Amino acid sequence: MTDQTINTMTENDRPTKAALIKGFRCRCPKCGEGRLLRGYLKVNDSCSNCGQELFHHRADDGPAYLTILLVGHLLAPALHVTYVQWRPEPLTMFLAFAIGCTALSLFLLPRFKGAVVAYQWARRMHGFEKA
Repeated sequence: MTDQTINTMTENDRPTKAALIKGFRCRCPKCGEGRLLRGYLKVNDSCSNCGQELFHHRADDGPAYLTILLVGHLLAPALHVTYVQWRPEPLTMFLAFAIGCTALSLFLLPRFKGAVVAYQWARRMHGFEKA
């Protein structure tokens, strides 16, 4: 019996996991060297290292949604445990969690934006299909 497995991988295939890691580090999903973002959330039109066009992205509200989802799922149980275990003053707890929520959101938002752009690049979405 012969092996009838169809090889769907091409030599120009883009590995999604590697692209997501590079994007989360705010680096070009193709080469991993050039900066993906200029400023805080503005995506560069192209990579300064390899020349990959990046203006095709359509990140829109995806990174903000992912940031809210993760921050909420991390801080809501922490809020509950903190209240049940230590019963801090309401103002103290509010200040601590407001600062934590803001800091974590500001840290994660550009990284999730890089990951979303890298995912779109790896999956050849929104104009990234051209090499």
